[in-house]
Amino acid sequence: MARMSFGVFPSGTFRDFHSTRMFLLSQPRKIEEIKDFLLTARRKDAKSVKIKKNKDNVKFKVRCSRYLYTLVITDKEKAEKLKQSLPPGLAVKELK
Repeated sequence: MARMSFGVFPSGTFRDFHSTRMFLLSQPRKIEEIKDFLLTARRKDAKSVKIKKNKDNVKFKVRCSRYLYTLVITDKEKAEKLKQSLPPGLAVKELK
């Protein structure tokens, strides 16, 4: 059995482990409830909201300091109401 030194893992180096960990931490987080999304959008660290309209759904993405939170809504009327109830100081960008 090979002896492992500090910073080396069986699958590779410490750098590989750190890169994988940072990749997993930077993945978007899915929010299921509209209320939870609004609470997240009202946080101090929320920077902007992107709204992506598709044929079948509307995606709302709020960028906070650590994660990108995503809410998917299939009802167009609910999506329009949510858009109107976003905090006024938050930068909103609509994507095609």
